[in-house]
Amino acid sequence: MRDEPGSTAPARGELQADCAQCFGLCCVALPFAASADFAVDKAAGSPCRNLRTDSRCGIHTELRQRGFNGCTVYDCFGAGQKVSRLTFGGEDWRAGSSERARLMFDVFPVVRQLQELLWYLTEALDLSAARPIRSELGRALDRVEALTRQGPEQLVELDVPAVRQEVNVLLLRTSELARAKTGGGRKKDRRGADLMGARLKGADLRGANFRGAYLIAADLTGADLRGADMIGADLRDTDLTDADLTGVLFLTQPQVNAAKGSAGTRLPASFTRPGHWTP
Repeated sequence: MRDEPGSTAPARGELQADCAQCFGLCCVALPFAASADFAVDKAAGSPCRNLRTDSRCGIHTELRQRGFNGCTVYDCFGAGQKVSRLTFGGEDWRAGSSERARLMFDVFPVVRQLQELLWYLTEALDLSAARPIRSELGRALDRVEALTRQGPEQLVELDVPAVRQEVNVLLLRTSELARAKTGGGRKKDRRGADLMGARLKGADLRGANFRGAYLIAADLTGADLRGADMIGADLRDTDLTDADLTGVLFLTQPQVNAAKGSAGTRLPASFTRPGHWTP
């Protein structure tokens, strides 16, 4: 919270992956199956074959060409460096016992979920429309931040779904307040909708609710998405060419990375334009 006393709102940079400060946790802790997103199978707790001894990816600049698209759309929201440097005090999973390594791998996805909640809460606190509930948002952020700083034994026992539910009530209210101030006519409610392959080229979708919607391979070329709520929306192969996403709510970099776009796609200022988008 930027102007509320007592809040411990993290800077955006703290909610983004810093692989140089992590022991490659996402490349070890998480499982994946051979598919369009991953070239091979990998079990949870087993190091990816591309992970180097310095905890960096050996094919980082060629992930898409080598069949690892899934890696390019993943972000830990800073959980990797927090678990590596704070929760485990700089202890590399390679250096300790197998039990200690397994504990680190179990803690990582818990902290990742909490860090994602911090991303959304930090954004909510920056919205002027959320002023009526700013104190509640600040208290929620402080609580979640405190949870991320617990010891590993406490973190693995945490009821994450319950925490998410509490935070989601506030994020829903924030969305309602913000979208009500968005221009356009009646706001479209597409929450959880199956819009795979939908033809929405040039559509006026200002202030629409796309929470949890399936927009896989949908055509949103030139669509106006200003002020739309995109939390949890599946944007894999969604065509955002020339679309306007300025002011969009609760968008994440992994969602943007999963979509298609162009130089004409308008993104919020804090986002990076993916290298695979067309010029």
